[in-house]
Amino acid sequence: MPKKQYSNETTEQIIGFMKSEITEHLIYKRLAASCKEKKNRGVLERIAKDELKHYNFWKKHAGKDVLQDSLKVWKYYWISRLFGLTFGIKLMENGEENAQEAYRKISRKIPAALKVAEDENRHERELIGLINEERLKYVGSVVLGLNDALVELTGALAGLTFALQNSAIIAVAGLITGIAASFSMAASEYLSTKTEGNGKHPAKAAFYTGIAYIFTVGLLVAPFFLLENLFASLALMLFNAVVVIFVFTFYISVAKDLCFKKRFLEMVFISLGVAALSFAVGFLVRVLLNIEV
Repeated sequence: MPKKQYSNETTEQIIGFMKSEITEHLIYKRLAASCKEKKNRGVLERIAKDELKHYNFWKKHAGKDVLQDSLKVWKYYWISRLFGLTFGIKLMENGEENAQEAYRKISRKIPAALKVAEDENRHERELIGLINEERLKYVGSVVLGLNDALVELTGALAGLTFALQNSAIIAVAGLITGIAASFSMAASEYLSTKTEGNGKHPAKAAFYTGIAYIFTVGLLVAPFFLLENLFASLALMLFNAVVVIFVFTFYISVAKDLCFKKRFLEMVFISLGVAALSFAVGFLVRVLLNIEV
């Protein structure tokens, strides 16, 4: 049977679908090959087969093969390897909403395209419960360490900035305070996890909390070691805090299907609000106690 002829616009859409399907097929195939967990590997292999099936469906209408987007394959493979399978896959699948709309439009000319769209929706549902990754299992511990460090250290450093007005002393005081607090938070998380018995390993939970805390402390204290201007250091510290909040909130919002904007603005407001209050406290302490350093 001769291939049905389509308009140039429809043909371009079909070629676009083919490129997307073969690219995602190769991404899932590579991820499956690198996945050690049997259940997750099986799901990835099934999705890879479905993507190849979709590609062959569109190939019948296009009458030719197309090449994959090699850069996209490389990009999402390494994002998934570095930042977690769940994050990488969901980041990629977030672009499927546009594809769903495109499928609905082209189904007027190719009704069977609706079946492909249904398969894509099923992929999304499978992905929700796909991965049992350690990094997501302990994400609550990471959140605890990051949030506590951001709120406590931004406030402490802002208060010390006006109270002491000496970058070196502020940096050392902030570093000592931060490291001591990270040990305290890690110990608290260990005891809390052990008491709750929620399936998490207490030592691992403590480790993730402590590492997240120390990492955040390093970023917040660094400007006071690097810059001589006191208020430039304070501004850079607050900027670093916002960057940490942005990056981690984006990660969590993608991996956990949460609202990015709401969580980001909430955390920024809390951290910067505490910093402003602490700065005011530092001013009052310096004025009322007449401290000179």
